[in-house]
Amino acid sequence: QLPREGRDLPLLPRLRALGPGLAMSSATGTVTVQQPLNYRAGARVQPTDGGQLEEVFEPATGRVLCKVPCSGEKEVDLAVQSAKAAFKIWSQMSGMERCRVMLEAARIIREQRDEIATMETINNGKSIFEARVDIDISWQCLEYYAGLAGSLAGEHIQLPGGSFGYTRREPLGVCVGIGAWNYPFQIACWKSGPALACGNAMVFKPSPFTPISVVRLAEIFTEAGVPKGLFNVVQGGAATGQLLCQHPDVAKISFTGSVPTGMKIMEMAAKGIKPVTLELGGKSPLIIFSDADLENAVKGALMANFLTQGEVCCNGTRVFVERKILDTFTKEVVKRTQKIKIGDPLLEDTRMGALINRPHLNRVQGFIKQAKEQGAEVLCGGDLYVPDDPKLKNGYYMRPCVLGNCKDDMTCVKEEIFGPVMAILPFDTEEEVLERANATKFGLAGGVFTRDIQKAHRVVAALKAGMCFINNYNVSPVELPFGGYKFSGFGRENGRAAIEYYSQLKTVCVEMGDVESVF
Repeated sequence: QLPREGRDLPLLPRLRALGPGLAMSSATGTVTVQQPLNYRAGARVQPTDGGQLEEVFEPATGRVLCKVPCSGEKEVDLAVQSAKAAFKIWSQMSGMERCRVMLEAARIIREQRDEIATMETINNGKSIFEARVDIDISWQCLEYYAGLAGSLAGEHIQLPGGSFGYTRREPLGVCVGIGAWNYPFQIACWKSGPALACGNAMVFKPSPFTPISVVRLAEIFTEAGVPKGLFNVVQGGAATGQLLCQHPDVAKISFTGSVPTGMKIMEMAAKGIKPVTLELGGKSPLIIFSDADLENAVKGALMANFLTQGEVCCNGTRVFVERKILDTFTKEVVKRTQKIKIGDPLLEDTRMGALINRPHLNRVQGFIKQAKEQGAEVLCGGDLYVPDDPKLKNGYYMRPCVLGNCKDDMTCVKEEIFGPVMAILPFDTEEEVLERANATKFGLAGGVFTRDIQKAHRVVAALKAGMCFINNYNVSPVELPFGGYKFSGFGRENGRAAIEYYSQLKTVCVEMGDVESVF
């Protein structure tokens, strides 16, 4: 355990003091958070109003890490006004000037990768192995958009008679980012990267379940040299989010989360004619053809279902398997699933940590119970898991679950479970599986495993989903746009496409002769 005199130190230096290569579990169950988790005008602050306290848990142990006060109307306004002032400075800097600051932020994140990942694991419950990957993707995102910042430009258009026109790509102003609890730090980078590259400011509200790591990102931006107030953090739940969405000085909202909340945000944004980016839920199909490399397909199915304890919006949880390989594939998937190491997420060999909290764990268990009642067969897992380590006995663990004998009309096949539950469904023809794969209100992702490259491209062209994978799954390089169709939202994060959603185009028409008047 940490020495008693170290427990009131700021979190990041304490984690750094634990040293690299340590038995990471020495931090599990010992960390408490003392510092304020709001960030405004370049410093951590307590909110000026709001009052209601939200308990923040450590999923691995069930301990309370801290109690966070929600931000009220005054605090939200102060954060927006601070961002508005910083925007006036940042938006006037050249793209190359913004590039240099963002590259420095990426460098700091890269340098502090292990400490930030540890902080993420403590608050989120995912394995340290996965958290490090998340942090790598985070600094890569900032590096990518730093590279684009200096290249943002309009175009010149020649008109008759020596006249001409040109376009300017301009920032929007103060953007709001509302994050989810499954990838707290990474989502904040996915939203702030393109926003800042385009010259905007941002006020970010993380999920009340995972409020800790985003404040470190705010500090890193300040250390890197952004104007104070350019990236502010407010804490709270739905009420705080509503205040942000309805604030008259907010120019754009980017939200990652559930469909019902996305609908409410869209309604609020409509009243202010504010553009929104919505990255919502999914119930994505993963199609395994009989000619697929079986070993690769099994690995893909596990990647599509069990990353971050299954708490991933684009997971391929409806696994359609061509009937002639159904038994072989299912047997191998079950064998591999049973070998997944569950336990203390800070141990290096753990591959599945704890779910985010007790209510969510109970919700996932409820889906499995209902699946059995509707006729599905639990082929492995699905039950609660209690690690041997006594300090983990109140953590939110379960064994990853594979369901067989599933039908398309079962709740476990239609609704997003957001937990480690894979549903296997047989199919016979390409035409049939495509019709079934698309028979959903969601359209976030989809995948196909086959050795027939023509079939692969034909199938992904027919899938009604925004992010498709061929012979892999849940690979999301920052260079590629990410987003969904239908109820899974609209707008895109990552890639050059995101620039369109964080900027606006101004057209200028220049007449070089006399004005031709009809009057």
